[in-house]
Amino acid sequence: MAGNRFRYGQWRGGPDPLAPPYDVRAAVDAVGAEVLAGGSLRESLRELLRRGPQGRGGLDDLAARARRLRREALRRGDLDGAVTRARALLDQALAAERDELRGRDGDDARFAETVLDNLPRSTARAVADLQGYDWASAEARQTYQRILDGLRGDVLEQRFAGLRDAARAAADPATQRQLAEMMRDLNELLARHARSEDTTDAFAEFMRRHGEFFPEQPRDVDELVDVLARRAAAGERLMRSLSDRQREELAGLMRQSLGDRLTGELSQLDTHLRSLRPDLNWQRGERVRGDEPLGYGEATGALDEIAELDDLLDALDQDQPGATLDDVDVEAVTRTLGREAADDVRRLRELERELRRQGWVTRDADGLTLSPKALRRLAGTALRRVFGALTAGPRGQHDLRSAGAAGEVSGASRPWEYGDEQPLDVVRTLTRAVGRAGPTVPVPLAVEDFEVVETERRASAAVALCVDLSYSMISQGRWGPMKQTALALSHLMATRFPQDALQIVGFGREAMPLTQQELAAVEPDMQQGTNLQHALRLAGRHLRRHPGAEPVVLVVTDGEPTAHLDPDDGAAYFHWPPLPETIAATIREVDRLTRYGATLNLFMLGDDPGLRRFVDAVARRSRGRMFTPDLDDLGEYVVSDYLRARRGRR
Repeated sequence: MAGNRFRYGQWRGGPDPLAPPYDVRAAVDAVGAEVLAGGSLRESLRELLRRGPQGRGGLDDLAARARRLRREALRRGDLDGAVTRARALLDQALAAERDELRGRDGDDARFAETVLDNLPRSTARAVADLQGYDWASAEARQTYQRILDGLRGDVLEQRFAGLRDAARAAADPATQRQLAEMMRDLNELLARHARSEDTTDAFAEFMRRHGEFFPEQPRDVDELVDVLARRAAAGERLMRSLSDRQREELAGLMRQSLGDRLTGELSQLDTHLRSLRPDLNWQRGERVRGDEPLGYGEATGALDEIAELDDLLDALDQDQPGATLDDVDVEAVTRTLGREAADDVRRLRELERELRRQGWVTRDADGLTLSPKALRRLAGTALRRVFGALTAGPRGQHDLRSAGAAGEVSGASRPWEYGDEQPLDVVRTLTRAVGRAGPTVPVPLAVEDFEVVETERRASAAVALCVDLSYSMISQGRWGPMKQTALALSHLMATRFPQDALQIVGFGREAMPLTQQELAAVEPDMQQGTNLQHALRLAGRHLRRHPGAEPVVLVVTDGEPTAHLDPDDGAAYFHWPPLPETIAATIREVDRLTRYGATLNLFMLGDDPGLRRFVDAVARRSRGRMFTPDLDDLGEYVVSDYLRARRGRR
């Protein structure tokens, strides 16, 4: 269109609208890699948000910047600057007054000098004693008035942003009455709000009469309380941050500068605000140090900034139960850390929302956790790793893309029919073609030449995978390979052998059945004890629930049995070295499984001699097998053994 002019430049209005979206699957895979390496599921999800996508812009970076700003605020200056400045002005006023009195004769001048010589050393008490003093020097009178007017202005400006100009002129009684009337109406409004009365109309009337004192333009009483309470809390923290002497001096000066009426209204206001916002930190003091003396407004501003940074650090920490990134105040991040930091928070929020929207994570009472969809992806990754080792190693290939669909080869073949999914019998197909067309090259093939291999449906298997959850598994670096192996096996059975039934049994001092999701999130058992007896008992219950399936028990452990269930009360009993009772109870479960016809194979991690003797004895007794794989080969061993054992001996 004629007359239109366009300008191009760097985008400055927030996140780049042309930036590509985050690869959420890559984030899920990053979490999965840490879980498969032995990391905690919830910690891995938290680390994703702490580091940020692509390792930048995470919560840790934001928290580090907030801590640096907090340290700088703590070194900003001397909080006692208001008293220090008052002392300097008082000394200046007294010096001017003495100079004036020395040039005068008479008893009145000498009496005035005596009054000045006998003033208290305390600045606040000296200012109070001079309240009714008849100053001889106009310069001294003006300097003294600057003490009162300056502190009054600082206090009221800090508490009410709209009083920036009015506070300077608050020396006359008419202005003080106006301020006192506003605070009286404010206290009445907050008192009604504290009693849970409807204050909609009262708030509107208050803002109509006194709205110029509140440039923030709060929309309701709650927003008004929030604004005022944070400032009041900053003033209280200033008092808490001073020494007893400094606190007494500043409080005395404030009483002198504000007068009894304003002081009373402010005190009542603080009482209302403290009761309405008890969540704010009213009691905490800070050790702010620096060479530059800070006035009242500057000191409370520094403490307010520190408090805001503390709140921001708590939100960024995400340690509270049920905490989400929505708890982070983006406006506070913008005020304290800048627009780029706020953009980082928005990106992290978007990442968390996308993970939830696309179904990769869910939230429970303890925070984020991987969804079944993500666990399937995680287990699939574990299975690919295992089969990568199988295809690369000397054990032969185990390509199972069509395994389980056609079943076991019977040795016979038959003519191909439309809809057949069985593999072709290449030799018999070519033989039929040569017999029909003669020995010519190339061999012409017709539809009637094709034959397929006949198969029989594979028998189902009931598999119990017993995995050691004792602390030694993680302390010796065996936790990750164990999780990867169990997840790989569960994914293989779910996708390739759905007719098989898997039960994962975790055991420490006691044993418990685990779902795939529980396995991914399970933490090491910090109690001592390896209760293989309980694990085998649960495995036996699982096998008996599937009487027509081939029974298979696989045990992964790194320690000999040191715990068993007491036959009287069923409680777990631990003792090291292993007691004969523990060994006997475990062997009884082994014998029950053997009589049931289960294949019992044990995978021993580590080189403990006692464990080796026990595992070897169990393998011999149950006619099972013992394996001592390296950690990197554990998944390959377990999956290969499952594939062999599921063919069965029945």
